Amino acid sequence: MDKEKIQYYEKKLLERRAALTGIVERTENYGREADTDLTQDPADKASNAYTKELLFSQSTNDRLILTLIDEALQRIEDDEYGLCVHCGKEVQPKRLEAVPWARHCITCQDLQERGLLEEEE
Repeated sequence: MDKEKIQYYEKKLLERRAALTGIVERTENYGREADTDLTQDPADKASNAYTKELLFSQSTNDRLILTLIDEALQRIEDDEYGLCVHCGKEVQPKRLEAVPWARHCITCQDLQERGLLEEEE
């Protein structure tokens, strides 16, 4: 992959990382603020508990994506970006455009989703 494309994907990754970092921080702050109101009736408490649980699950997903973004940025640094971490083949450009933090080519991703891909730790 040429340097111009790598810089393009690096910029996308950094922008997405900044956006997700902000979302995670706001979610954590909202969770802390929701715990401070002690005058709520039971219905409000239940609603807040549901909202906190929903935000927590979204935050968990955002944190996972942040980890994948950091791994992709490390692969850029190691000159391994755009290559499948399992088979070493090139990750399809359309896949990288949609998911710039993609670790696998389409074939290996399909195997992983079906539980047939053994990951190296």
